[in-house]
Amino acid sequence: MLVDNKVEGDSRVQKIARSAAEAGWDVTLLGRSPDGVERTWRLGAAEVRLLPVPEPLHRRRHEFRRSLRWPLAYRSDGIAEHRAQWVRAWRADLAVRGALVARRAADGELAGARLGRARRALRRREVAARLLDRWVWLRTRMMNRVRYGRRFRGPWDRAYTLFWQLVQGDRAWRRLEPGLWDYELAYGPEVDRLRPDLIHAHDFRMLGVGARAKIRAAGEGRRVALVWDAHEFLPGIKPWRDHARWLPAHRAHEREYAPYADAVLTVSADLAELLRREHRLAEEPGVLLNAPADEHRPADDAPPPDLRAECGLAPGVPLLVYSGAAAPQRGLDTLVEALPRLPGVHLALVVNPALRYVERLAERAARLGVADRLHVLPYVPHWQVVPFLSGADVGVIPIHRWPNHEIALITKFFEYAHARLPVVVSDVRTMAATVRETGQGEVFRAGDVDDLVRAVTAVLADPARHRAAYDRPGLLAGWTWSAQAEVLEAAYRRLLPC
Repeated sequence: MLVDNKVEGDSRVQKIARSAAEAGWDVTLLGRSPDGVERTWRLGAAEVRLLPVPEPLHRRRHEFRRSLRWPLAYRSDGIAEHRAQWVRAWRADLAVRGALVARRAADGELAGARLGRARRALRRREVAARLLDRWVWLRTRMMNRVRYGRRFRGPWDRAYTLFWQLVQGDRAWRRLEPGLWDYELAYGPEVDRLRPDLIHAHDFRMLGVGARAKIRAAGEGRRVALVWDAHEFLPGIKPWRDHARWLPAHRAHEREYAPYADAVLTVSADLAELLRREHRLAEEPGVLLNAPADEHRPADDAPPPDLRAECGLAPGVPLLVYSGAAAPQRGLDTLVEALPRLPGVHLALVVNPALRYVERLAERAARLGVADRLHVLPYVPHWQVVPFLSGADVGVIPIHRWPNHEIALITKFFEYAHARLPVVVSDVRTMAATVRETGQGEVFRAGDVDDLVRAVTAVLADPARHRAAYDRPGLLAGWTWSAQAEVLEAAYRRLLPC
């Protein structure tokens, strides 16, 4: 099993690996080490190995050359930050020395010619420090100009991209995004060494790694089945890097290797249909929902933390919760902006607290005067999420309307449902339609603070009515991981019958 992240935090990958191992498969999950150090641990009966992934090909050749237009620009290797910090330290030291000279003069320790010499020497150093500060600023500004000019989003870059697409077709990714080879060179030898019967490749980067391993195995006379697990619809994704080549390159890479997949799994029926059309698949991909897996809770696991206790709130205090990734496209700004219009209502964000975006949300809450009603909490293990979230009154999904957001029931949607939380969701197509059909919550216009306030107010006015939706026979049963594990096992057994 292949994934291009550190495994921790990716509940879908963890649940699939663990369930496959519990079903009797010998599972080795290869992930990416975040710090370049190889690590190994057990996830249930599955072995997890994190591999170092050196990335020399992620940097383009021009990044190693000096710019003729900006010859004084610093190299992009951290030297600019080092020099700027060194100058700040020098100026801080001079400020202290100036204060010492002033104190000694006031105490009579320095006077006359000695005081004059000390002050002149200090002024010379201060002038030198200011000049050096300006010099560092100038070279840093040139470096930033070079960086901006090399972001691959100008007319030349679009022409370059189009040229290689015309010349090489789907093979053009080799020129446009050679960094994809870094994953092949890190994962490929390990996959070959394991000699698997089946490769489960998560998402678009690992599809190529799995397909090439399948091709090499066929060259040795071995048959390897390839399952491609498409988490997102690549044409609808927000590019992970800000340049014109990223999306065309990754789409070409996906198109080249999609035909090698013996089975395709994905996260929703809508995405399955889009993938079938995009890649002219012979059959509809299987749907494996990101449902909670309470059964994966370890026997010796500590009780989950209490959400209200973590926020310092008594029962009865209205509490909204958002759990998941924190990024501007997730709409968390809309939530924070709504708090002043929701008197007495608290908001818990279960996110990565170290992100700068999260810090900015807290700063904005302080400026709005609602900092005491915003609670930022860290993630809990995926098997603890449902009982942890159940302490809230409403689960909120304020996600923006990106194409990928329109077509999936995301993980937190199912987690809120199993926590029996009424939900407030933005008007992304699939989730909004489901909420309207089940009656489990309210829908608001994405990014519209006024409409979010209306929806939250409506749910808090009658939460029991929305919770009653979960009593519908079979609703929650279909949204369990045990039901999804049966889909996974059926896909594997079809490819490798006993």
